[in-house]
Amino acid sequence: MIKTVAVIGSGTMGNGICHLFAQHNFKVTLIDVNHNALDKALTTISKNFDRQIAKQTFTEEQKIHALKNITTHTDIKNGVENADLIVEAATENLDLKLSIFKDLDQYAPAHAILASNTSSISITQIAAATNRGDKVIGMHFMNPVPVMKLVEVIRGYQSSDETTAQIMTLSASLDKTPVEVNDYPGFVANRILMPMINEAIYTLYEGVAGVYEIDTVMKLGMAHPMGPLQLADFIGLDVCLAILKVLQDGFGNPKYAPCPLLVNMVNAGYKGIKTGDGFYKYTPGSKDLVVSEKFKRS
Repeated sequence: MIKTVAVIGSGTMGNGICHLFAQHNFKVTLIDVNHNALDKALTTISKNFDRQIAKQTFTEEQKIHALKNITTHTDIKNGVENADLIVEAATENLDLKLSIFKDLDQYAPAHAILASNTSSISITQIAAATNRGDKVIGMHFMNPVPVMKLVEVIRGYQSSDETTAQIMTLSASLDKTPVEVNDYPGFVANRILMPMINEAIYTLYEGVAGVYEIDTVMKLGMAHPMGPLQLADFIGLDVCLAILKVLQDGFGNPKYAPCPLLVNMVNAGYKGIKTGDGFYKYTPGSKDLVVSEKFKRS
């Protein structure tokens, strides 16, 4: 039975996953090499609990109890030594993930399940860095983790039926809807989503319509809650680019080639919300959706 959880990485996804498990009364160790990043993550988690309290879906007493479930660590060896489940939520970089999983295989208890929150990197390839491939699986949460219902549970080539069943049951216990998928580039979510986002960027790149117009068509015509260009900013343009490259490399199909505009934007440092500028301009404290100066139509 899974009672204690370690989360590797305290960024947006990592702190969201930590929040979720702590809220459901699991003991969670949040691990990051950076003390400041851990402090920032705890502040974010506390503020997100406050939002739940404001919506009357959580109480102050529950918040206090949930925060007590969280400990932090900067050392992976000591941070995972008692964990039943480790969820890796580090940067979407294959070499980094392989290094982390080699360490986890060495330091985590023999019974522990090793999961990755990767949005596109092969679970089979990650598992090959360990000696417990049957206990390696994908748990792809959606952002924001405490709100979004889906967990994409990705079976690697070696993932056992027992491990898969445990993670499916665990995800349901977190009030999520788990969907089991097989390990191919992009899985299901990003294999479908990223080509759509890329096509929206091509539509802008080729001058068919502007940022506002493209997003409005998709919101009002296809009932999407957020237009694809705004969603790309929200995900991170660098993340979108990385996933498209995984799809392109994995399938060898030119239809997944990232739009040159996306490549240029990432190379120039325009990565969306995280940098304050992408297809839209983001001002701290403002909820107004303002098209970036580079894409405003005269």
